[in-house]
Amino acid sequence: MGLLASISSPADLRKLSIDQLPQLAAEIREAISQQVAKTGGHLAPNLGVVELTIALHYVFDFAWDRLLFDVGHQCYTHKLLTGRQHLLAGLRTGAGMAGFPEPRESNYDLFSVGHAGTGISTAVGMAKGDTLNAEGFDPATAPNGRRAVAIIGDASIVNGLAMEGLNGAGTLKRQFLVILNDNGMSISKPQGAIARYFDHLRVSQGYGGFKSAAKEVLKGMPGGETLRYAYHKMSEGMKACLNEDAWFEHFGMVTVGPIDGHDFPTLIAQLTEARSFDRPLVLHVKTIKGKGIPFAEKDASTFHSPPAFSIITDPDSAVLPGLESEGCRVELKRDGRSFTSAFGEALVDLMTRDGKVVTATAAMPDGTGVSKALAKFPERSFDTGICESHALDMLAGMAKTGWKPFFAVYATFLQRAFDQCFQEASLQGLPVRLCLDRAGLVGGDGAVHHGFCDIAILRVLPKAAIMAALDEPSLRASLEFMRTYDEGLSSVRYPRDNVSERFASEACPPFVLGKARCLTPTFDLDAPGNNGAGVPDVAIMAFGTCGIDAMAASDLIGAEKRVAVYDARFAKPVDRELIANLLTRGVPIITVEDHSVVAGFGAAVIEAASEMGLDAGLVTRLGLPDEWIYQDSRTKQMALAGTDAAAIAKTIRSVCAKVTPAPKEPAGEHVKVQVRSSNPARA
Repeated sequence: MGLLASISSPADLRKLSIDQLPQLAAEIREAISQQVAKTGGHLAPNLGVVELTIALHYVFDFAWDRLLFDVGHQCYTHKLLTGRQHLLAGLRTGAGMAGFPEPRESNYDLFSVGHAGTGISTAVGMAKGDTLNAEGFDPATAPNGRRAVAIIGDASIVNGLAMEGLNGAGTLKRQFLVILNDNGMSISKPQGAIARYFDHLRVSQGYGGFKSAAKEVLKGMPGGETLRYAYHKMSEGMKACLNEDAWFEHFGMVTVGPIDGHDFPTLIAQLTEARSFDRPLVLHVKTIKGKGIPFAEKDASTFHSPPAFSIITDPDSAVLPGLESEGCRVELKRDGRSFTSAFGEALVDLMTRDGKVVTATAAMPDGTGVSKALAKFPERSFDTGICESHALDMLAGMAKTGWKPFFAVYATFLQRAFDQCFQEASLQGLPVRLCLDRAGLVGGDGAVHHGFCDIAILRVLPKAAIMAALDEPSLRASLEFMRTYDEGLSSVRYPRDNVSERFASEACPPFVLGKARCLTPTFDLDAPGNNGAGVPDVAIMAFGTCGIDAMAASDLIGAEKRVAVYDARFAKPVDRELIANLLTRGVPIITVEDHSVVAGFGAAVIEAASEMGLDAGLVTRLGLPDEWIYQDSRTKQMALAGTDAAAIAKTIRSVCAKVTPAPKEPAGEHVKVQVRSSNPARA
């Protein structure tokens, strides 16, 4: 039996000798790489912190002490050491462990997290709370009290919230440890002045000198002496090697490092001393993202969070499972063309045709497809690092000077910049354009990454144009609409999914503000010659790719019912004329969206019906329920939410059973209903 299999809790880990820990680290890396190859997941971030995580659990007792992760996508080793090895086979599914810290799984996970910058602030809060509860560590009065440790890395230290957390941490008058996991990366290459500062620090001559000197100091220390003693006993020359003090000490944080994050004796010695330090401390740890797996080390961006992959080797090569050797290649499993790829190419086309278009992303050039624009138009493309608020404000400033900014961002991260959407963009009437990747359900990343509230938060902004893409031609048409929409903020959302080919052979009409597109021509009430024979039994107004699922539901219904399907296109303004034409004929409407039913597209349809004095009771909403949906495949999540084709078909039958069928109007008597609002932008 290997070492990993013998560990059911950190207490078992602490029974091992330090000399055994490298073998344990190798076993953990193999287990993680084998599983991610099968299911996909965060590979490189987890490989980089194996030794650091083992050392932390070796020194601290996090059944009592506090461990807070920033971002959280580096938690796999932590989970394997805290009793969850049996859940690894179900990684990122409902039957296994989440890819992020999850308190539902274990008391060792204190917060469910997946967004950058939060770890230091929540750790400060727990440290303050423990002190108020008389449970906090104090070397003199409470040596058995709770310690607090926050791990921050992957360049999230540059996030504004992390700065606020450091500002708060510096006011603490107790033990508080921030571990800066510095791997020289975020998801891709980090950006900005702070990133350049750490680059300089890593290559400075003081780095090597301090490592050697620090080891000599530690050799001479009795085990009970604290880092505070060591810090004050260091010579002035030694302290000068701690170049980062000039930065972190402005926050009131004593700083040590950088140290080698893959060297167990150094890690354990430093953490043992830090465990008893009586004031806030930053331990700067240098790690290698993707450590131990050659292809992940070589291309940490691609293998940050890859899909399932295969390692193709020479049959005569001796290769450990999950490891690359000479003559090997890694093949990522792809099953179609993604919306992200489609957007990246469409953006480049837009920038080629219009020299005033600029774009930005917040540390996600590959994840959003902006990497293609960065390569071709580096002077008009920007990666701000993990700084969504800054990116939005920067683009608002560019809009003010006459440029046409497009912000590519995951829908789940947009809410981090909502205040900027409101004040710097919308309130100023500036046409900032939001391209929201990973909108709706996201599959294995689970609740922390679902894009479930972007419609709700943007719909309150006056003159906002809120759209969703049905497929690739629809995405391109929406971007073209946004390029020339100057009345205010605009957005288009699209999922973490592949583009559908269902309507590939049909011409995609341009987007017209507040107008839907009929996907079932027989029931197009605006079509010439439709004299009422095309009045459906039920109409589906689907927002975005839900239109594809609605068409699949219509296929399941067949001739059983007359089903009209509309690509709604706009959640603001909704197509009031279409809503009126349907409801005045008694045609029930089913809205479908990959967004919360609370304040989403369906709510906008009901509000519009009510404002026009129509029967809003004929509107049935399908969308994400008012509860959390956890990690699993996107297909299973949609079934759980009731937005897949089978659920839509079931709803069609249920709605039709409750409503008297709409009568066919005599030929020549079809009258198009015109409805105007005193404030058309309200819906």
